[in-house]
Amino acid sequence: MGDIDAIFKSYDVRGLYPQEIDERLCKNIGLAFASFLLEEDPQITQIIVGIDMRPSSKDLSEHFIKGIVSLGVDVIYLGLSSTDMLYYASGVLGSPGAIFTASHNPADYNGIKLCRAYAVPIGEGSGLERVKSLCDTQIKIPNEANGNVIHLDLLEGFTDHILSFVNPETIADKRIIADTANGMGGLIVPSVFRHIPSEINILYEELDGSFPNHPADPLNQENLKDLIKSVIDSSADIGLAFDGDADRVFLIDETGTPLSGSVTTAIVAKSILEHQPDATIIYNLICSQVVQETIFAEGGNAVRSRVGHSHIKKLMAETDAEFAGEHSGHYYFKRNFRADSGIIAALIVLEYISMNGVKLSELRELYDIYSSTGEVNYRIQNHEELLKVIEQKFRNEESDYLDGLTVKSESWWFNLRPSNTEPLIRLNLEAKNQSKRDEILNILENIITAFDTGDGNH
Repeated sequence: MGDIDAIFKSYDVRGLYPQEIDERLCKNIGLAFASFLLEEDPQITQIIVGIDMRPSSKDLSEHFIKGIVSLGVDVIYLGLSSTDMLYYASGVLGSPGAIFTASHNPADYNGIKLCRAYAVPIGEGSGLERVKSLCDTQIKIPNEANGNVIHLDLLEGFTDHILSFVNPETIADKRIIADTANGMGGLIVPSVFRHIPSEINILYEELDGSFPNHPADPLNQENLKDLIKSVIDSSADIGLAFDGDADRVFLIDETGTPLSGSVTTAIVAKSILEHQPDATIIYNLICSQVVQETIFAEGGNAVRSRVGHSHIKKLMAETDAEFAGEHSGHYYFKRNFRADSGIIAALIVLEYISMNGVKLSELRELYDIYSSTGEVNYRIQNHEELLKVIEQKFRNEESDYLDGLTVKSESWWFNLRPSNTEPLIRLNLEAKNQSKRDEILNILENIITAFDTGDGNH
């Protein structure tokens, strides 16, 4: 049997198949998930289940479903789905859901993302620990008949929902390249773009969970090479790089230059604020300073958040935010049940450049104005002591502990966040220019290196 302790992460269930996650364990998780939901609401009658294209997803989901129906709960089975399609189903049907996917991880991984009705997240601190504990509990299974499995195709409804965020007719005469990396974007992208009066060329459209062309991880620049080449060779206006479960997207401008998640967040925020000038927009604390500046400049209300979808969705509900963006390429929309969707963000950017007659590179240059390190990881055991040493070093600057340690001055800022699952600390540093960035980075790395070797003053 798989390893429960290994696969329950901060936001989902994920591990190597079959060493860590297997069919028997998935049946147990299905039973635990249904039991957890019935604890919260005994009136629960159905749970939605979708799968990605990984070879193991179908078998794992079938066992998961056996666990659910054994408690007399029906399953609405979507079949092949992107993660944002599962969230849409949860929203329109008002039911909890689960999707089998390991997102951008390699082919030998699989996992499960869970949500309550209306796409409300289930993660660490919001129920995932209880699901895990129920996996180790002898759950009483009633003698009465099992629940039913009802097959439902929601692709057309999901497509209409996505298109409702823009006026498709305005996205005209554009040349678009999408790299779906043999992931679930190969199902969603053709369905959406057949309604867009522009030319679309899809790389690696075939659904193949062995990822024969390249990993479905657009955060890794190496995986963008084919898309960049195709954009340049075909003189395309934009490139779209989707991850394995198609809930994230990264954009490539017509020069072949990738946009950061922060720049895309700023563009989407500007578009939304042009229609709703007083809207609340959330950004996570490792987004570029330009995101907050853009929101303020457009008259919006900027709210800073911890990293992670469960924190952001909760904050969106509390603040009635219209939109939220993360530097990692997750974009959340109030009308999308506060769930993230890469393809909605891509359409909004496409509509913006079409209606304003600008090239994507011109927009990128407007917002890509700071020098950043990106995310740098350091292997550190004692996170708390390190953060105290660094806070003391920068004691004359503004600082907070919203999520790790953030220190900010007039010309630079950095955030150091401990990993939830590994002995790592993650650094994001941004400055007004490269020399200032390198100066602060050098100070931080000297402290971190001395601390790690036991020579630090702590």
